Amino acid sequence: MKAFMDRDFLLCSETAKHLYHDYAADMPIIDYHCHLDPREICEDRQFENITQVWLGGDHYKWRLMRSAGVEEKYITGDASDREKFQKWAETLALAIGNPLYHWSHLELRNYFGYDGVLDGDTAEEVWQLCNEKLKSLSARKLIVSSKVKALCTTDDPADTLEWHRKLAEDESFPVKVLPSFRPDRALGIEKPDYLDYLKRLGEITSFAQLAEILKERLSFFVSLGCRVSDHGMESVPYAPADEAVIEAIFQKRLRGELPSACEQEQFRTALLLELGREYHRLGVVMQLHFGVIRDNSHRVFRALGPDAGIDSIGDAPSIKELAAFLGALDDTGELPKTILYSLNPNDNAALVTVMGAFQTGEAVGKLQHGSAWWFNDHKQGMIDQLTTLAADGFLAGFVGMLTDSRSFLSYARHEYFRRILCDLIGGWVENGEYPKKDEALRRIVEGVCYTNAERYFEL
Repeated sequence: MKAFMDRDFLLCSETAKHLYHDYAADMPIIDYHCHLDPREICEDRQFENITQVWLGGDHYKWRLMRSAGVEEKYITGDASDREKFQKWAETLALAIGNPLYHWSHLELRNYFGYDGVLDGDTAEEVWQLCNEKLKSLSARKLIVSSKVKALCTTDDPADTLEWHRKLAEDESFPVKVLPSFRPDRALGIEKPDYLDYLKRLGEITSFAQLAEILKERLSFFVSLGCRVSDHGMESVPYAPADEAVIEAIFQKRLRGELPSACEQEQFRTALLLELGREYHRLGVVMQLHFGVIRDNSHRVFRALGPDAGIDSIGDAPSIKELAAFLGALDDTGELPKTILYSLNPNDNAALVTVMGAFQTGEAVGKLQHGSAWWFNDHKQGMIDQLTTLAADGFLAGFVGMLTDSRSFLSYARHEYFRRILCDLIGGWVENGEYPKKDEALRRIVEGVCYTNAERYFEL
């Protein structure tokens, strides 16, 4: 029997061990999609205790604790940080098969030097150890110690990016902290606060003016190093309409009326196409996240708002619309580099085959199948994503893992991913499915871990 999470954790062959320890383990990180707060990085936030850095805002953990029957007061309520940590330790002890079990212990080992097992009985020991270590740690130190070379936060077009400007001017911090353009609120024409949001962008009286202002904001983001945009949606829209129809829909919303579901799709299609063309012109990568149903529990949403651990995998059809949307941009030679993520793992093969229809010689893997996302970033989900990409696409050109996290400790997920990647490739070699050609294997592993992203995002 193997020891619990030892040096060769998840590495089941000699080839896998060689690929991980000799090539993957020490590669730097490019975190091209995360939700870290640039202000906390700029001000180099220090955390008072492990609960603040571990449980604050982490809806993955909140969701698991609710599933274990933990009262909300110990999750997002008024219980003390020590009490919340105790409940988390007791929950984690029984979370067999959940990636949070592995991630949490990797984080304890990598950042706090704890090689034991966290449970209800060891909670006090771990609490004291982590809190003492945190006295000498900070947001920046955690990032640098993780070998991060660049990270891309997630930012609204109306953001002033003041913290990014300050970070860009700070020569003492070696990591690039770049903004990402996330215009979801500008596309959310159905939202009750949509007209209030438009006022944040400016005095907007027409659809053309909205598109122009967003393009101006995108140019501002690019001036501060923006390499990527991001869009979160239930499904990718494709309902084309002429300019007059789109303008009429927008004017209807400006009058305070709610457009029909069909009109909303027409509006989103038109604006997303405008943005896609601009991404191409400015060399900005377009990320599309879809296949999610948001805020299922209205009760929890009323109490806590969004990102509270109440979302789920969706099954809205979107592959046909996605292909048509990409095709519309491709027809005019304005399809940007694009990364596709569906929260529904049943879409994996379809996404990879759609991507293959639009690949060109202008970039290795111009269209990317995004890393196993959210409910899929566990061992089997990563294996499925990597295997499908290899079988139907080009694994060697993959830009690899991201954190998609609000936690400064989440870079341990890159280790988790790299171990799974090396074990998968090592298994193919050991099984005689790929030759043991070390130079080629090294290029593949180092490419997926780091160098492909460095080239793709031009960092």
